[in-house]
Amino acid sequence: MHFPTVALIGRHQDTGLDAPLRVLARMLTEAGRAVLIEADTSHNTGLTEFPVASLEDIARQASLAVVMGGDGTMLGAARYLAPHGVPLVGVNHGRLGFITDIPLQDARNALGRVLEGNFKAEDRMLLEGSIWRGDQQMYSASALNDVVLNRAGRGGMIEVRVELDGVFMYTQRADGLIVATPTGSTAYALSANGPILHPGITAMVLVPVAPQTLSNRPIVIPDNGELTMTLIGMGRVEHGASCHFDMQTWSDLQPGDRIVVRRAPHTIRFLHPEGYSFFTTLRHKLHWNLMPQASDSGE
Repeated sequence: MHFPTVALIGRHQDTGLDAPLRVLARMLTEAGRAVLIEADTSHNTGLTEFPVASLEDIARQASLAVVMGGDGTMLGAARYLAPHGVPLVGVNHGRLGFITDIPLQDARNALGRVLEGNFKAEDRMLLEGSIWRGDQQMYSASALNDVVLNRAGRGGMIEVRVELDGVFMYTQRADGLIVATPTGSTAYALSANGPILHPGITAMVLVPVAPQTLSNRPIVIPDNGELTMTLIGMGRVEHGASCHFDMQTWSDLQPGDRIVVRRAPHTIRFLHPEGYSFFTTLRHKLHWNLMPQASDSGE
C-alpha cells in the first residue's frame, strides 16, 4: 500500500477549509489510510473526529503530508518536514499557488491517483542561512524559496559586499538582495525581474532589488558554493536592515554583519499526479499563451 499514514495540513487563516479537508479525510479513511490532522489545523477548522498530531508527530509517523492552502503554508510545512523525508502534495486554496499546484476542485481525484501510485516525484533544494556578528552566530534558518536581505524602512539604500566561496563578486547598493532557489525564482525574485529557473536545475539565483546601478543584473550561481553578504552600510535607512528566510525574519542587522547562505543538506520531495507539467503551471499562473496546442501533452 502506498502511503499508509497521511497527514492533512491546512492554512490556519482560511475560512471554509473544514469542508474540503473533511472530504479528503473521509476519502483517505475509506481508502484504508490512517489520517492525522495537524494540531493547529484541527483547532481552527473543528476537525476533531480524526486523530490530531503535532508537526513533530507528523514527521515521525506520516508517510505523506497533504497541504491545503497557499504557497506560504507549503513553505512552512516543507521546511519542517524536509529533514524527515516526508513527501508533500499541495492543494491550492490560495491565490497564485506555484507549489500548491492541484486546484481545489480536483483534489479528491488527484489524491486518489497519488494513492494508487500514479504520481511524479520531484525533489527540490532548500537553502540554509546564518547571520554572523564577528565570530558569533546570531541566527540561522532554512528556506525553500529565498533568503532576502533588505532595508527595513524608509530612507536610503543598503550597501552590501558579496562574495562566493571567498572570491569577491561586487559591492551592491540597492533596496535589497534576493538569494533564491529554483522554487523561489517564481516568488519575490520574479517580481524583481529575476529569471525563472526550472526546478530540475540545482543552482541559486542572486537578484538585486532596485539597484542603484542599472547594469547590476541577476546572476545564477552554482548550488555548491557558499555565498557571503556583508552589510557595509545602511545609508539613511530609518529602521535598519533585516534578513528574511522565507517567512522567518531577523530584523536587528548592523553594519559589519555577515549573512552566509549555502545549499541545505536535505531536499523536499513534492508529489504531483501523473500528467503534471511545470510549463503548464507557468502558462496558467503567468497567463502565457493559453490556447490549446495539439502537441501539448502537459495539459
